[in-house]
Amino acid sequence: MIFRSALIGLVATALMVLPVAAPVADDDNKRGFSDLQKEEIEALVRDYILQHPEVIMESLAIMQAREQAEKDEALQQALIAHRPALEADPGDPVIGNPDGDVTIVEFFDYQCGYCKSVLGPLMDLVTADGNIRLVLKEFPILGPESEIAAAASLAAHRQGLYEPFHVALLGLRGRLSQDVIWQVAREVGLDIARLQKDMTDPAIQAQIQKSYRLAQVLNIQGTPAFTIGAELVPGAIGREQMAALVAQARANGG
Repeated sequence: MIFRSALIGLVATALMVLPVAAPVADDDNKRGFSDLQKEEIEALVRDYILQHPEVIMESLAIMQAREQAEKDEALQQALIAHRPALEADPGDPVIGNPDGDVTIVEFFDYQCGYCKSVLGPLMDLVTADGNIRLVLKEFPILGPESEIAAAASLAAHRQGLYEPFHVALLGLRGRLSQDVIWQVAREVGLDIARLQKDMTDPAIQAQIQKSYRLAQVLNIQGTPAFTIGAELVPGAIGREQMAALVAQARANGG
């Protein structure tokens, strides 16, 4: 589709610069060029392209840059429109300073290896900075066990033990199972019977569905994904890049 559009633009440009005959203007042909003139134009355009093949690549590059700019602008508008839902949903757990001047939002899955790899650097930055709100969006996309872990974590939030449970689950290596999830819950001091009962509350699933919808709007297709201020950052990032984005967000007012 991009190539076709670029070629159409190239033909239009060529028609403006190439010496073609004037359109037929008699009563028998009022709709444009004659068949002979069309053949001559096509031959001229073909020759021009063969002599200057670089114009195709230039046209493609311009169109791709234009499309990327349009996508970037649409994303910025989506981030602005949905920032309250990203940063201020009362159903989302918050780690760090609840009154921090910069908010990091993370979409994650407990079975995501990249999420596990950024846990340490992220928590270190939140602790060292002291003025960061870390909003955690349960985004279970890696199977049924991920969904159970997400529901269990939101239920743990009701017992005031979200953070230790979250850190313990993400700190595990290997695949999750229900037995492992219950074992971790016991180790952090959760009431298992209450946890399992709270997990059946429709509000828990509703909260997870909110994360799915936000991810769809922002075209988030994998984990982890972060929003830091007005920036969306897909994929795992290091502590230095996180700190730089936090500093940029802080300079821009949070």
